[in-house]
Amino acid sequence: MWPFDAMDSWPGSFLRSPDAAIAGAGPALRSGIHSIHSIHSIHSIHSTLTFMKIYHLLLFLLSLLVSSCDFIQGNRIPPDVVTEPVPYDSDDPAIWFNRDGPAQSIIFGTDKQRKGGLYAFGLDGRIIPEKTIRGLRYPNNVDVEYGLLLGGDTTDIVVVTDRDAAALRIFSVPAMQPLDNGGIPVFEGQRGFGYREPMGIGLYRDPSGEVFAIVSRKNGPAEGYLWQYHLKGGKEGVIQAELVREFGRFSGFQEIEAIAVDDELGYVYYSDEAAGIRKYYADPAKGNEELAFFGRDGFAKDREGIAIMDAGHGKGFIIVSDQQGYAFRVFPREDQGGQPHQHPFLQELLLSNWETDGCEVSNASFGPSFPNGLFVAMSDDRTFQFYRLEKLGLGE
Repeated sequence: MWPFDAMDSWPGSFLRSPDAAIAGAGPALRSGIHSIHSIHSIHSIHSTLTFMKIYHLLLFLLSLLVSSCDFIQGNRIPPDVVTEPVPYDSDDPAIWFNRDGPAQSIIFGTDKQRKGGLYAFGLDGRIIPEKTIRGLRYPNNVDVEYGLLLGGDTTDIVVVTDRDAAALRIFSVPAMQPLDNGGIPVFEGQRGFGYREPMGIGLYRDPSGEVFAIVSRKNGPAEGYLWQYHLKGGKEGVIQAELVREFGRFSGFQEIEAIAVDDELGYVYYSDEAAGIRKYYADPAKGNEELAFFGRDGFAKDREGIAIMDAGHGKGFIIVSDQQGYAFRVFPREDQGGQPHQHPFLQELLLSNWETDGCEVSNASFGPSFPNGLFVAMSDDRTFQFYRLEKLGLGE
């Protein structure tokens, strides 16, 4: 029997009686190609086709599962630590290095969902409940900065963008006390879909110790997509934010989320997701000229998280997540023979995380667990993965 319906043609001619299960030969048609009017009953045809569709669908899904297992296991660097999962959607990490006790450093990670939170993890990947901030309206990205002058003293801070609140949330580290009076509004007065929804955050500490927040959003104009705020201590220990500039080009496709700031060299980088990595001066006094636009090819689709590895003396690497390529692409941080704004592709990193958004890196010694530095990457299974920095083979 042949599993064709009445629309299929077949060389030869067939007839069947009304109750026949199969057809016999029939008269020729003018074209010489003869139609099979019916081979099975309609019910039999439908059952056969349905079975075949389900069978092939199951084979397809099985092949995807096998290829996924091969993807995770084959030629990829395994993590040293995988965190406990967050409730909803892991997104962006930040590293706070504890100078008084490196082994007690904190890895922050956002749970990107309404009523999500800013989660704090120890170097063992376990959630630290007393350092975790839950119940934020829609936390997106996070960054850490050291030594903000506040009330005659300095404090380290962690800043998270809260999209639905159109605000920055700022907490002291490690005490995790709020310093923002419930939130600092950003993109005030903006109109348009997504124009007031903060996403990315990069903190910059200039040589004089002043701290700035550079913020991106869900949607924005072709020029001035990012806004930069000067963070200053106000009355009663509450941080105030002063808008100091609007800058940054946007291709008009996808969005701008990931931001990374190189405090030492004074540059800010951000991912124009569908186009490339853009580079500007972090100091607003130096103007809004675009210094570089690199990483424009070689990515499967989206350019996501950016991590800057400081190797000392102005050297190091810029690590960018190739989200749909399940990889990281590496570019040089340092001057290329008198060309400080040339960033050619160097190498690809294949780790075990899945569809990474945010990532972060530090070359500090965190004690026995991570003696030579730490790389952190979000994974699409609600976790963050920690890697010993030496395992990445950067520059090899």
